[in-house]
Amino acid sequence: MKSSFVVPTDLDPVQRHPKAAKAGERMRAHNPMCYGCGQESVEGLRLQMFAGEDFEVTAAMDVPARFEGGPGVIHGGVLSTAFDDVMGMVPLLIGPAAVTAHLEVDYQRPIPIGSRLHFTATLLGRQRRKVYAEAVAHLGDPDQPVATAHAILVTINAREHFADHLSNSAMADEYKARMSRP
Repeated sequence: MKSSFVVPTDLDPVQRHPKAAKAGERMRAHNPMCYGCGQESVEGLRLQMFAGEDFEVTAAMDVPARFEGGPGVIHGGVLSTAFDDVMGMVPLLIGPAAVTAHLEVDYQRPIPIGSRLHFTATLLGRQRRKVYAEAVAHLGDPDQPVATAHAILVTINAREHFADHLSNSAMADEYKARMSRP
């Protein structure tokens, strides 16, 4: 398989951000309407993510019938969405928010409807604004992965990045009020 994912050798030093969730603590959603982790997203995945030791994020997700792709198994796009969201939490352990610039998913085994999927995402390093992460999904046995993923995320200034799109959100007024605060 050809991959364009390469972690540079000249990585910047990183340390856990002083305001990052402590190991074992639940991490705050990207935003309440986030399809991956937002509790206000009616049809979303509603991932609950927890900070791990060092630079890890863990999550679990039930696989209900509405996530079906092939007969009796999860749709690959739902799985890639979950990976995107879990790895998207990793930068929050070291600093500012980031958005996904590159995502690769390797599907290894079918994931049955009705199962519970577990994720662990890990920081591989940072180089300037780029954050490199990897993740593994399994059905309860970490030694038996069902899928793996890699991502490159780019840190952003959230106020600037989302400013032109706030009016598209179901929570537009609330977001505009938040963004106008100093």
